[in-house]
Amino acid sequence: MNTTAMSPLTVTPLGFVPDLKNSTLDPLNETACENWKEIHHLVFHVANICFAVGLVIPTTLNLHMILLRGLLTIGCALFIIWATLYRCALDIMIWNSVFLVVNLLHFIYLVYKRRPIKIEKELSSLYKRMFEPLHVPPELFQRLTGQFCNIQTLKTGQAYAAEDKTSVDDRLSILLKGKMKVSYRGHFLHNIYPCAFIDSPEFRSTQMNRGEKFQVTIIADDNCKFLCWSRERLTYFLESEPFLYEIFKYLIGKDITNKLYSLNDPTLNDKASKKIDRQSSLCSQLSVMQMRNSMASTSDSEDGLQMFLRGTSSASSLLTDPAERLP
Repeated sequence: MNTTAMSPLTVTPLGFVPDLKNSTLDPLNETACENWKEIHHLVFHVANICFAVGLVIPTTLNLHMILLRGLLTIGCALFIIWATLYRCALDIMIWNSVFLVVNLLHFIYLVYKRRPIKIEKELSSLYKRMFEPLHVPPELFQRLTGQFCNIQTLKTGQAYAAEDKTSVDDRLSILLKGKMKVSYRGHFLHNIYPCAFIDSPEFRSTQMNRGEKFQVTIIADDNCKFLCWSRERLTYFLESEPFLYEIFKYLIGKDITNKLYSLNDPTLNDKASKKIDRQSSLCSQLSVMQMRNSMASTSDSEDGLQMFLRGTSSASSLLTDPAERLP
């Protein structure tokens, strides 16, 4: 048999040691960094600095979110410049273009929310005196006065409400300019001055009872201008704004308290009523509507009126500082 025709087998003789030094082996870890690449362009580093500064801005800063979105927008723009001009990396440019659009839209929206709210000149004094001290945002006040209310006027001698005729279910109003006087069967009770509710007792009373009529007559003593809400739409709006609902409860309660003072002292002027506004409202839940109704049930004579006014003096004494009553 011809053994040379068969495929030879490679046989390693005993004692043979391969030369490992001269052999060429593939690297075991192709991701190992043996040689660092060159440093990126300055634009790349400035972009990352913008990201870093934006992320370390303290959240207690008033403009925190605006500054954060602004710096992220600048960083993304610099990344696009770096990827386009110095790296020619299409994927980096596309991703940062998406991030740029998202952050830019957020930035524009935040700046828009911080825009100064222009309150109408006729309502600016009302906002500054009644709503701004209670931290009502201007945009919320604008929503309150811009959708379902209007400004109306009355000339001297015209009636806002007539006793036993005008329904109390239709509206709620705040006097903006002028002066109104409130009377019962021809007897003067008190005045209403600017930045005060005209019909707050009726509003509080008709929250439970509907279909009632005014028990007093309210007449314009000067040329008057007042802000008038539709009561039904105002109630619906306040139910969707719990914060503003509580604000209205407080303001109406304080206004009722001021009217209690006015019933006890009919000569109370606007300057004195402003001083009362700064005092705490201890009778914010007391309804003057019930007191007005008691006048009708007591007597139609002058004696009945005097009895009612003497009753209000004892109620208003509860509102004074206890220290003032000490001997």
